[in-house]
Amino acid sequence: MGPRNTSKTTSNKTTSKTNSDPKLTNLFLDMLAAEQGAGDNTLDAYRRDLTDFSEFLGRAGQSFTGAETQTLRDYLADLDTRGFKSSSVARRLSAMRHLFRFLLNERIRSDDPAAILSGPKRGRGLPKVLSIADVDRMLTRSKELTETDAPPQQRLRALRLHCLLEVLYAAGLRVSELVALPLSAARRDARMIVVRGKGNKERLVPLNEASRQAMADYLAAMEALKPEKKKNAPASKWLFPSFGESGHLTRQHFARDLKELASASGLAPRLVSPHVLRHAFASHLLHNGADLRIVQTLLGHTDISTTQIYTHVVEERLKSLVRDLHPLAEK
Repeated sequence: MGPRNTSKTTSNKTTSKTNSDPKLTNLFLDMLAAEQGAGDNTLDAYRRDLTDFSEFLGRAGQSFTGAETQTLRDYLADLDTRGFKSSSVARRLSAMRHLFRFLLNERIRSDDPAAILSGPKRGRGLPKVLSIADVDRMLTRSKELTETDAPPQQRLRALRLHCLLEVLYAAGLRVSELVALPLSAARRDARMIVVRGKGNKERLVPLNEASRQAMADYLAAMEALKPEKKKNAPASKWLFPSFGESGHLTRQHFARDLKELASASGLAPRLVSPHVLRHAFASHLLHNGADLRIVQTLLGHTDISTTQIYTHVVEERLKSLVRDLHPLAEK
């Protein structure tokens, strides 16, 4: 009897199947946009984080659909090795948790490998805050720049910067909300403006007289600079249109202008940004007795815990009140 023909049927499991991570990332981001109203900046951040995570999984021979808890721990350790701050590691972990919860809810996975992970402990740092005198110096300097005998285009830029600064400090807007304000926000009788914030949520914020006047001066200069043939052309829908191209002024451009203004005002540019001025708005309100819940509403914070980073301001004010006003306080 001849030898049996043992032709093996080799069961090569294909490990070269197409990686579905990019597709799942797109599905996840679509969900965030549709159901949670996530903005472009949030979606871009998630995409960057998940792309980096997917590349790490690929090197380990895994993907979103088969990633194991230990591999996730290895990724967090790798981030630490690469020098990521604890706040950045925590953000990546948050992205992973949201992703795997989505895959579980969609029944793409039957488990959640990120559920038992713990992130790095991180203390929440106090926001950088400019003093009232610092902000006043910047406002004074920006106003002076609008009153020089500069060429019309240069003066228009100075008026735009002064308007941006006045509105930012008057209303405490996020920079993305500020640069995307519609032209309708500049109505002379508008003591309140509607701001579209995170998650496409709208809120009303008040404007003071100085910010409304800055808007009027800026728009008058912009109208005067229009070529005669374009006088009757429809205006841009943006309050702060880009001078060089379509769309509105970018966040980056405004941040650069603000740092130049800080330097011209005798302040360190590294200490000044649109976000720092938003912090100044909140801190100065609280220091002068505003209620924390009111400030939460004005800032557009969904959760009061986000606003509570300013409680140190409230605590200092309460201490000074007791020290100065309590009848038994030491003189």
